[in-house]
Amino acid sequence: MTHRPDHAGTSPGPEGAAGSGAAAAPRADPARAPVALLSVSIDLGAGRRGVDMGPSALRIAGLVPGLEALGYRIRELGTVNASGPELTPPGESKARYLPEIREICRRSRELTLEAMEDGLFPLVLGGDHSLSVGTASAVADFHRRRGEKIGLIWVDAHTDMNTPAITPSGNVHGMSLSVLTGEGPEALLELAEAVPAVDPAHVCVIGAREVDPNEREAVRASGIRVFTMSEVDERGLAVCVDEAIERASRGTAGFHVSFDLDVIDPMEAPGVGTPVPGGISYREAHLICEKMARSRKLLGFELVELNPVLDLGNRTAQLGVGLVESALGKSIL
Repeated sequence: MTHRPDHAGTSPGPEGAAGSGAAAAPRADPARAPVALLSVSIDLGAGRRGVDMGPSALRIAGLVPGLEALGYRIRELGTVNASGPELTPPGESKARYLPEIREICRRSRELTLEAMEDGLFPLVLGGDHSLSVGTASAVADFHRRRGEKIGLIWVDAHTDMNTPAITPSGNVHGMSLSVLTGEGPEALLELAEAVPAVDPAHVCVIGAREVDPNEREAVRASGIRVFTMSEVDERGLAVCVDEAIERASRGTAGFHVSFDLDVIDPMEAPGVGTPVPGGISYREAHLICEKMARSRKLLGFELVELNPVLDLGNRTAQLGVGLVESALGKSIL
């Protein structure tokens, strides 16, 4: 692991990572810790326009009133806005729009870190999945400064383990988990205070069913645990989620969840950036989020890749709001 100098403008207390000056780690729980709500409006990392409007669609669908009804206090962090492709040179074909994506990730990371230092639970709305390089690394760095590791649960139809050397598209949203686990463009790797930002031994993917040919070898070599849809079908989702939570929690302060709406079958969630047939159901998506909430180990949550352009009557956004509520403690009884 390569440690990098602190460049976020904050540091732990005088006693070090566990010092008396360190803020208590924010966590979603029945005490209803205040929530820091960050929107990241970006679609430069994707191969299709539209997911930059996802945060607005979630707000229109009633996200904030829904969380307030659960007893959460919301602090708005605002929106990190990327330039559109019309104004942004694509640059290197194997990692398109990399300088602008790096800047968006840098700004998102700083806002997330500052909120956690203030004792707030980070809730991020996207935007394409490239944003997670900034937000997930912020959660990891917050706990690293306290001498703690984190787990990462990636709920996604894709493993996002491409690099510029093997990508078939050059879309950076397909490289985000690779960067977080230590491989990828140096411009993104250097955002975190250590490489890898998250130990692959504490990383799980749930719901993968579309993996590029060269990406498969990268996944096998990485050490992450992937629960493919085939395994979910064979063993049952509940068992797979329980195993993912156990792996992500073992020896860590808890885990961050990055939930890509394309994990859900497009018959139920049509408004996503990269739809893939054969996904999980509405009920299974809620089960994942409810289990995360019940674990009392959730350190941060992000919902990404909502594309209102492809949605039907904001149906996918409404589903997304319900999933965030489930992850933050809403239950049937």
